[in-house]
Order: sequence, then C-alpha cells, then structure tokens
Amino acid sequence: MKNFEPGFADRLSTGAKARQIQLKKAKANDPKNDPGFAGRQAARRAAALEREARKAKRQAERKAAKEAEEIRKAKEEADAALALKAEAERQEAEAAEEAERAIALLAEQKAERDRRYAARKARKSRKR
Repeated sequence: MKNFEPGFADRLSTGAKARQIQLKKAKANDPKNDPGFAGRQAARRAAALEREARKAKRQAERKAAKEAEEIRKAKEEADAALALKAEAERQEAEAAEEAERAIALLAEQKAERDRRYAARKARKSRKR
C-alpha cells in the first residue's frame, strides 16, 4: 500500500462521509436544540417590541413638536400681519392728520393775509 491512490469511488465516499460529519456537527450546534434558545428568542422579540414602541413614541413626540412649532409660527405670522396692519393704519391716520393740519395752516395764513390786505385797504381809503 505504499503507492495507494484512491479511486473515484473512494473519493466520493470520503466526501460523503465528511459531509455527513459536518451535517451532524451543524445539527448538534443548531440553536433550536439548545434549551435556552426559546427564552433568548422571546427576550429578543420583547426587546424588539420595546424598541419599536420607543421609536413610535419618539416619532409621535417629534410630530407633536413639529405641529406645535407650525402653530406657533402661524400665530407669530398672524400677529406680525396684525401689527403691520395696525402700523399702516396709524401711519395713514398720522398722514391724514398732518394733511388736515397743513390745510388748517394754509387757511389760517390766507385769513391773516386777507386781514392784512383789508387793513391796508382800509388805511388807504381813510387817507384819501
């Protein structure tokens, strides 16, 4: 047997035996055969559910915060619009008041000119 060369059938049977041995090892290491496997799986599922619940809670909080921020911004915009409108109305009222004062001043100046003119005419007519 010094020059033993395995034939094709020998190589096939050796490969099949090796595969059988690997399959037995894999089945022995299968987590389903482990007595604590079910408990670990249940713990993993519970942890996953807790994670999902926390994630959903965070998303709900973010959504609520975003909605509150949008409401706050809308309120600020409305307040700003009201302030602008009030300022515009105030400026219009000031402009109208200023125009009335200008008209009154012009009327007063005209009345003063007319009075002086009438006084001058009266003086001239007395002198003659």
